[in-house]
Amino acid sequence: MLLLRPGPTRGRGRERPAGAPRCGLSPPWSPAWICCWALAGCQAAWAGNLPSSSGRPLPPCLEEDYHFEYTECDSSGSRWRVAIPNPAVDCSGLPDPVRGKECTFSCASGEYLEMKNQVCSKCGEGTYSLGSGIKFDEWDELPAGFSNVATFMDTVVGPSDSRPDGCNNSSWVPRGNYIESNRDDCTVSLIYAVHLKKSGYVFFEYQYVDNNIFFEFFIQNDQCQEMDTTADKWVKLTDSGAWGSHSVMLKSGTNILYWRTTGILMGSKAVKPVLVKNITIEGVAYTSECFPCKPGTFSDEPGSFICQVCPRNTYSEKGAKECIKCDEDSQFSEEGSNECKERPPCATKDYFQIHTPCDEEGKTQIMYKWIEPKICREDLTDAIRLPPSGEKKDCPPCNPGFYNNGSSSCHPCPPGTFSDGTKECRPCPAGTEPALGFEYKWWNVLPGNMKTSCFNVGNSKCDGMNGWEVAGDHIQSGAGGSDNDYLILNLHIPGFKPPTSMTGAMGSELGRITFVFETLCSADCILYFMVNRRFINDMVKIYSITATNAVDGVASSCRACALGSEQLGSSCVPCPPGHYIEKETNQCKECPPDTYLSVRQVYGKEACILCGPGSRSTQDHSVCYSDCFFYHEKENQSLHYDFSNLSSVGSLMNGPSFTSKGTKYFHFFNISLCGHEGKKLALCTNNITDFTVKEVVAGSDDYTNLVGAFVCQSTIIPSESKGFRAALSSQSIILADTFLGVTVETTLQNINIKEDMFPVSPSQIPDVHFFYKSSTTTTSCVKGRSTAVKMRCNPAKPGAGTISVPSKCPAGTCDGCTFYFLWESAEACPLCTEHDFHEIEGACKRGFQETLYVWNEPKWCIKGISLPEKKLSTCETVDFWLKVGAGVGAFTAVLLVALTCYFWKKNQKLEYKYSKLVMTTNSKECELPAADSCAIMEGEDNEEEVVYSNKQSLLGKLKSLATKDKEDHFESVQLKSSRSPNI
Repeated sequence: MLLLRPGPTRGRGRERPAGAPRCGLSPPWSPAWICCWALAGCQAAWAGNLPSSSGRPLPPCLEEDYHFEYTECDSSGSRWRVAIPNPAVDCSGLPDPVRGKECTFSCASGEYLEMKNQVCSKCGEGTYSLGSGIKFDEWDELPAGFSNVATFMDTVVGPSDSRPDGCNNSSWVPRGNYIESNRDDCTVSLIYAVHLKKSGYVFFEYQYVDNNIFFEFFIQNDQCQEMDTTADKWVKLTDSGAWGSHSVMLKSGTNILYWRTTGILMGSKAVKPVLVKNITIEGVAYTSECFPCKPGTFSDEPGSFICQVCPRNTYSEKGAKECIKCDEDSQFSEEGSNECKERPPCATKDYFQIHTPCDEEGKTQIMYKWIEPKICREDLTDAIRLPPSGEKKDCPPCNPGFYNNGSSSCHPCPPGTFSDGTKECRPCPAGTEPALGFEYKWWNVLPGNMKTSCFNVGNSKCDGMNGWEVAGDHIQSGAGGSDNDYLILNLHIPGFKPPTSMTGAMGSELGRITFVFETLCSADCILYFMVNRRFINDMVKIYSITATNAVDGVASSCRACALGSEQLGSSCVPCPPGHYIEKETNQCKECPPDTYLSVRQVYGKEACILCGPGSRSTQDHSVCYSDCFFYHEKENQSLHYDFSNLSSVGSLMNGPSFTSKGTKYFHFFNISLCGHEGKKLALCTNNITDFTVKEVVAGSDDYTNLVGAFVCQSTIIPSESKGFRAALSSQSIILADTFLGVTVETTLQNINIKEDMFPVSPSQIPDVHFFYKSSTTTTSCVKGRSTAVKMRCNPAKPGAGTISVPSKCPAGTCDGCTFYFLWESAEACPLCTEHDFHEIEGACKRGFQETLYVWNEPKWCIKGISLPEKKLSTCETVDFWLKVGAGVGAFTAVLLVALTCYFWKKNQKLEYKYSKLVMTTNSKECELPAADSCAIMEGEDNEEEVVYSNKQSLLGKLKSLATKDKEDHFESVQLKSSRSPNI
């Protein structure tokens, strides 16, 4: 780059204007020096001081060949006005720079700064100006200065070009009067940069109805740092069809505005885009030109700061000073139209019928009227004519609770009476009371406590019109004025009051509104109590409206009530909470234990509904709940469970999962298992920057984004997935708001846990199942959602344990309606009993023995009874018994020796006698010795006895063994002599 040294100008020799920018004060390498010489070089070329490329002199500049602009403000707040040639213009003799207005100068609304004279001038007809602001209300194309940036901030590795579904085609799309965001899961930013000379604000209108899109508006400075004013950058949701507004203060200097949307597509459901219109920025220093009025509007006075909307049956083009009328006979137009349309032929949808009030004869006339404003033509070939009016028909009967009493109009029955609408009002019998309310099923005239109206957020076309028209057996939505009209039917009820007998019942139903309707829509339409009609040809018919327990209502029937114990008169008395009306006596009686009272009726014992298994009712019998204790009999063994330590909310972060484009998200579940008198403590949040429930509750008083239940689910988008500074929580839904029961069975009320849903438990301890349901129905879950929590004993997981979902259903559900969870914890084990431990006896030491008690392994119980203390008992030691055994043995040995000696001596005598006998016998050969005596004399001892031994004694056997080798042997018997010794 060639840097020129500053010096006096050549050519005409003009000196620098007084007060013109000085360049010599900056060093030659500074940006101010370079910019200054670039300006000086350009000025020289524009003034003709530099030769043209062709060598010929340039023609002098005319006013249409250039325009004026201001330079940047210096530190003193001053600036210069310089002339800038228009593109593709070569001329010489541009005006010299002159000192401009101060930097904070601005014109008033309806004026612009005329740069030639630097004075404020009024805008001409057909244009408008905001003075120090700019407005963007035309979106036929993206206005100058706006840009789209589409990104896909995820954790996928690799260039974005390699992804099959990129975000190159995602952008904000202009739609005429508004601009529409993307509908996919890309992150798209609509960006506009503005430089403010003074503080101001930005204002815009928007529609944001789908929380599947994250919509944020924030501001950055020229250093890409978010401004302090963007602390609340999350834009709030709006009601369907309504336009909200958002305003943020702007600081002086450069402000980069971001409208950023990020779609979260979890399924095939398409998201509804964000709509933005009427972006207004206030705080710019000046407006050098006025803005032309957009088509459909006009400005007929100079100095306008807004353009007026063209009335019906007129139109205008851009920059119009007035509106042009359409041909009234063949054309029409709506308010704010830029063209006229041909009138279509009349059809049946272009008129409606009404019924006149009943006359004295009980007749009503049917009248037909064209829908106003009438845009159809009757003179065309295919057009229909308006049917003749005046046909008389019988009036329908009065609505229940009303009676005409012979007159032409219906009147409400007096208090304490009832009627079905065809008979006279009669008082209720004793022991009953009127069932107050409103029931409208005949629509001859609009009831006195109902009114109808019509309005549109964007225009006033239907102001003053009836939103609904009566049509005999139904009431239908009217024609309105245009699409997106709100057709309102108001039913005024002073309040709701339950029947006398249910006044004290907790949780009883205060009232109920029921209506039967039919929709005839050309596209998707939604019926609210405040009806939003999407298209002008859509229609809704309501056949009946019933409101129960209405204050100041009428009665079509009587209901039984409770009488006081004294039965004074027949006055009804309220029953205490949890009491029903006994049919026989009409007295209040408390519901049996473990039952809850129906919220709809309290007559008869059948009003008390039995609680589910393992549950109990609150003291007032308003609801059933689990007190965290469960009892089960198994093989003659009682199992007691205590889940109290798991009664606080358990959480599960399941995932990650990914959308079709790779956006990472998690499913976050909260489970309030039991206890707390049936209170639903599980909370899930929507559209917050931190999904920690404690921080949300503690730091904000806004609970509108919280849902409370026994089980709820949120979708968590981590901060790194979409480039957010913190995690986001969205799509919070209630999975369970009613407790059904707790049992070891796998089925309860059509909720079934299949055996292969979770891994088989390694123990013989049965799993305990908690069953819940949700009363909220959806298109895919016509019976509502349900939840089953399987509690499994796992001693290895103390405390809160872990919660998991089936491997076959990683989102916790396989059909989107029934959710399953496995909660493993040591706290899910049964309480310990005497069957869960055994005893071990120790050795007997010094006369004492210890008995220890230890748990069975593995231990499948918790808490309950404690292990008994070790037991010490007396015992006999082994040494004592050895001594006793030795003593007995010694005694036995001595006894045996004594007996042996005794029998041995005895045997010796026998042997002697035998041998003597044998010797006597051998004294005479072959003769027996003569007897010494024939008998034994008296007093004489028989000393000589012959002993024959047929059996050898022990010694004899020993002797025989010793002499067995001899050939001759004999036995001898000793004999005693019978002779006297004197012989």
